[in-house]
Amino acid sequence: MEQLNNFLTWADDLVWGIPLISLVLLVGLLLTVRTGFLQVIHLPKALRFMVQNEEGGKGEVTSFGALCTALSATIGTGNIVGVATAIVAGGPGALFWMWLAAFLGMATKYAEGFLAVKYRHIEEDGHVLGGPFYYIEKGMGPKWKWLAKLFAFLGMVVGMMGIGTFTQVNGITTAANSFFDPNNQFAVTLFGKPYSWSVIITGLIVAVCAGLVIIGGLKRIAKVAEFVVPFMAILYVGVCLILLICNYKAIPGAISEVIAGAFGLRAAAGGALGAMIVAMQKGIARGIFSNESGLGSAPIAAAAAKTNSPVRQGLVSMTGTFIDTIIICTMTGLCIVITGAWNIGLEGVNVTTRAFQQGLPFAPEVSSFLLMLSLVFFAFTTILGWDYYSERCIEYLARGKRTPVIIYRWLYILAVFIGPYMTVKAVWNIADIFNGMMAFPNLVALFVLSGVVARETKAYFKSPGL
Repeated sequence: MEQLNNFLTWADDLVWGIPLISLVLLVGLLLTVRTGFLQVIHLPKALRFMVQNEEGGKGEVTSFGALCTALSATIGTGNIVGVATAIVAGGPGALFWMWLAAFLGMATKYAEGFLAVKYRHIEEDGHVLGGPFYYIEKGMGPKWKWLAKLFAFLGMVVGMMGIGTFTQVNGITTAANSFFDPNNQFAVTLFGKPYSWSVIITGLIVAVCAGLVIIGGLKRIAKVAEFVVPFMAILYVGVCLILLICNYKAIPGAISEVIAGAFGLRAAAGGALGAMIVAMQKGIARGIFSNESGLGSAPIAAAAAKTNSPVRQGLVSMTGTFIDTIIICTMTGLCIVITGAWNIGLEGVNVTTRAFQQGLPFAPEVSSFLLMLSLVFFAFTTILGWDYYSERCIEYLARGKRTPVIIYRWLYILAVFIGPYMTVKAVWNIADIFNGMMAFPNLVALFVLSGVVARETKAYFKSPGL
């Protein structure tokens, strides 16, 4: 197992090296400039469109439903566990690089939503299929179809072996174990390793519940997401606000620590550059894992929105990154830095759990329960959202045949079932590796089609009444 972990760490560092990090930032910067800093100027309009559905638009679900489906996949363990692992590995400075990635990522997410609607495929019965595979094929031309297929294949793999299953259910069961059986007093040996019954039972319940929703398809997933996503976001943000208010005097110091750590200013002599690179690598990688800007996943949901305007849906899609990283990840990160929970030898969800226990004015058991409840909602909806993404990727590859999709659903549910028995380090490394590989085809398409995005965006905002 140690050799496998070493290999995965090496592969993770290779995939998420300077070239891919630079590509993610450069594409985001290019789109930011070419759209005229749209994420700043038009953010109020985007937030209004987010809750104002378009009348008479073609599609399968409302714009808000499409956003909630995307957010159900976006807001997950990355906001709780991912932020913690980034800060543990890269120091508080990793949070700064998450902010930068999110700021540029808002322009990237806008372009993804725009292109998804512009190049989507709508069948006669109203069924919609769209995303990077179609804006690569239709926007870049048939000769790039191989790149579209590569994205669809990697999207399928990411769903089953990355963001969609292992990391989410692993986070849920770890949180449940920390709350119900922290000392593993009730354990049984499986696969040569002891596991608490809390892990086994929780994993089984999650797999069954996920299966019941997944079998219902997009409309059932969207319906669950529209109800659960706003509730879970308000719950978690509310708890974090209580912690920050109770420790408000420590906030300026925490922000100072984040800025200093981002540029290696607290590192020993000669180690500033290395500390900065580690903070940048972990912050950007976890930031993209959390908000998925540039990854190409959210536009798959955006394509199904009931809208006739690519620009409008692009703006709605952009709010996903704002909510996910600028609001939720920032709150998690500040809670962790303020309480010092990142620097005491813990890992994964245990870091955020300790932060809540130390910073909230409640009994430790209550704080742990609130985090566990938030994590369960976050991770469960991500499992649902990523199944939808993966199914659409398979549908593209299979050209509409349903049998491969049905087979994949059952394999996906099986992956959810075995997720609790993966090690934390292996789980996150696998997710990072496939995320990076999936991002590359999408980033190429965004770069090539940036002129289309910029031209039509400017034309839209020059229209009377806007």
